[in-house]
Amino acid sequence: MLRRILIGLSVLGFVNAAYLTYVKLVEDGVCAVGGGCAIVNTSPYASLWGIPIAAIGGAAFLTMLVVLLLEERSDFFAINGSLIVFGLSLIGVLYSAYLTYLELYVIHAICPFCVVSAIILVAMLVVSIMRVRTDMQTA
Repeated sequence: MLRRILIGLSVLGFVNAAYLTYVKLVEDGVCAVGGGCAIVNTSPYASLWGIPIAAIGGAAFLTMLVVLLLEERSDFFAINGSLIVFGLSLIGVLYSAYLTYLELYVIHAICPFCVVSAIILVAMLVVSIMRVRTDMQTA
């Protein structure tokens, strides 16, 4: 059940990140009412080494999805998948917290899609903690 929730959250996170990447690369599309998304998405913090942050987030969500799907097909991922997803979601939450700080105190604009990504990552972290805890109790 927890794995299915994580799969759903990974898909939602990937779709959200893919849309933000599209908006960043094409510089067209509807971000949100109020312009906060456009301000954030055109800030110098929206890319890292020329790669859109949303694309990096999308790759992270896709990686977690692949790990979750491989858990049924590979002994390695069956044993280590819950810890891998936990680690990736923890890194995602920490980086998302940094980006939220930048939005609030440096850029002075909020991107609703970025907030959605942060909420999805926090939910994934909570569910992955529950999975790791369950795995430890059954081991």
